Amino acid sequence: MPTPAPLVDSTCDFLRRHPPFDRMGEACLRGLVPRLKLAYFARDSQLLSPQSGPVQTLYIVQRGVVGCRPDNPQADPEPALGPGELFPVGALSAGGATTKVFTAAQDSFCYLLAREDFLNLRRESPEFERFCTDAITETLKQSLASLYSQYSQRAADQQSLTCTLDELVRHPPVACPADAPLGDALQRMADARVRTLVVEAADGAPVGMFTLVDLLRRVALPGRSLATPLAEVMTAPIVVLPVTATAYEAMHVMAERAIRQIAVVDGGRLKGVVNERDLFALQRVSMRQVIEGLHGARSVDELKRAGEDIRRLTLNLLAQGVGAEPLTRTIASLNDALSRRLLELVQERHDLTDCDWCWLALGSEGRGEQTFATDQDNALIFTAADDDERERHRERLLAFAHDVNAALDQLGFPLCTGNVMASNPELCLSVEEWRGKFLGWVRTPTPEALLAANIVFDFRPLHGNAVLADALREWLFDYTRDNKVFLRFMVENALQVEPPLGLIRTFATDDDPAHKGSFDLKARGTRLFVDAARVFALGRGIADTGTAARLRLAGRALGVEARHVDATIDGFHFLQLLRLRQQDSPGGMASANRIDPYALNEVEQRMLKESFRQAKKLQQLTRQVYLA
Repeated sequence: MPTPAPLVDSTCDFLRRHPPFDRMGEACLRGLVPRLKLAYFARDSQLLSPQSGPVQTLYIVQRGVVGCRPDNPQADPEPALGPGELFPVGALSAGGATTKVFTAAQDSFCYLLAREDFLNLRRESPEFERFCTDAITETLKQSLASLYSQYSQRAADQQSLTCTLDELVRHPPVACPADAPLGDALQRMADARVRTLVVEAADGAPVGMFTLVDLLRRVALPGRSLATPLAEVMTAPIVVLPVTATAYEAMHVMAERAIRQIAVVDGGRLKGVVNERDLFALQRVSMRQVIEGLHGARSVDELKRAGEDIRRLTLNLLAQGVGAEPLTRTIASLNDALSRRLLELVQERHDLTDCDWCWLALGSEGRGEQTFATDQDNALIFTAADDDERERHRERLLAFAHDVNAALDQLGFPLCTGNVMASNPELCLSVEEWRGKFLGWVRTPTPEALLAANIVFDFRPLHGNAVLADALREWLFDYTRDNKVFLRFMVENALQVEPPLGLIRTFATDDDPAHKGSFDLKARGTRLFVDAARVFALGRGIADTGTAARLRLAGRALGVEARHVDATIDGFHFLQLLRLRQQDSPGGMASANRIDPYALNEVEQRMLKESFRQAKKLQQLTRQVYLA
């Protein structure tokens, strides 16, 4: 008997609200509905188990909740499945038995699709096939796109910063050999009516640039001859990027290096030049305004205005759909530039000429993962020949750090409530003192030591002699790499926080009256990824401080499939983007990282759930590697 049209319509309406059916063609979706059967399962009844034999049916939860756990009574149950979720896709595709037990946690209804129809649907629908090939990764990408789309209206008339530099190079480069006389180079610039000339080596590789500023400072003022070889007056070395690099990568490098143009190469040979004006055309907030404001600032007030420009630029990037990793890198790079300029300004008021020191970024800034709401986490390291010199240097550096911390507070980076700042004498230490402190934490990993290690071990040199920080990290790895006792304590500390997933309801929110119905996305979300990545970095000597980079390198070393690593990183990035969106919302800075998961739409809720599942899997991997 044909399925009545109203029933087909209502079933299609339900399916369209959930992936992958929300992207399937209308004809394919309506052709699927008659093949579905609706079945009822009473509470506590078992739907599937390994003992059921080869799976013959796809289940689509229509109403209620289905519990899921490994076929081991001692194992922890997995997050429950709610309306719109499918199972068991993997076992059904392989034609084998499931490895899990599925039980109705409530009175539930499921649509059933026979395996033959399931396989036919995979052949008929490319969208369904992609979903089944890698369901989690597909859901991650779809949900990330959904999150980005909320900003699309704000950037509807803007081009994307995801285009390649090859697309931005519009004119052939004006270049000259490095051994050419200056007069020839100037004539070539005049003929082409350009302000910048690229200097090439004999093999065509760009080795320098010559600009009108160089002409003034290095030729006109010193009175040099026009017969001078171009190599003697050019600016070198220069930044070079391949044609495959993206516009936001170029923007990130410009912000980090405080430069205005980049040479673009194809196979090592010069293709052209991309300057900040090319990037201005892709955005409304001017990078020129940000960089000139930073490097031209002569006071805290001027830096404060530059800081406001950084926030506006970052919001624009978020609107254009730039991913969480490059977005937070850009925030960190611009904040680094802001902090470095502040350090330079404050240093002018302090005599540190005979002191070898380095300002360290810690915490999220050390990882290059700052969001809009971030406080200060910093420290100082310095060298000293003896006890007297150490105390003299510390006295001057503490006065310097106090002024820097106070000025950063004025710039919108609040003082750390835990006093994790360079103005704290406990964090303004000589190389030998830092080694002693680190060694104490490693050898006696008390809860207090582990808490401090979680912040300080993500250190990164920001200003001063970076060699001091790099050498300290290498020294630290000698004591943490393969240190089973210390790493076990780090892992046990990291596993104290579990993903906020419920067994009956989708999410486990906080019960306290002040935050009822919500949870902290940082403390119960991104922290899980960060802590696991830090353990892998310390255990395997990974010098990179970024969470995503640490996970990629650790995954490669452990032989984890790239698609699984990518799914984990996508989950981390989704949580980061939710944090950024929350902080950008009206009144969002007050609640910063706190979110009501049930205020999200269905796709975002599903993605949030998948992200937490990825966190749980990452914790399980960490447990297997270090606690087995």
